[in-house]
Amino acid sequence: MKDVDLEEGLPVTFNVEDKNVHFVYDIVEKFAIREEDISHIFVNGKYSGIEKEIRDGDRVGLFPKNMALIFVEIPLESE
Repeated sequence: MKDVDLEEGLPVTFNVEDKNVHFVYDIVEKFAIREEDISHIFVNGKYSGIEKEIRDGDRVGLFPKNMALIFVEIPLESE
């Protein structure tokens, strides 16, 4: 992974290649992100929590408090 300045506050995309990353909280710990600074977590586009298990190829979005949004999941109607 190339050096990334996480302090700038810009969206950053990168691959995490670490055999010890199995949950969202592993990413949070790896990058020394304080849990109380996180507003929302998404895994593969679905609202998730810090204890969500992740696998190779999953996309994880961490949104800080200053990027908080109102999120409502609307279930699809069954046909």
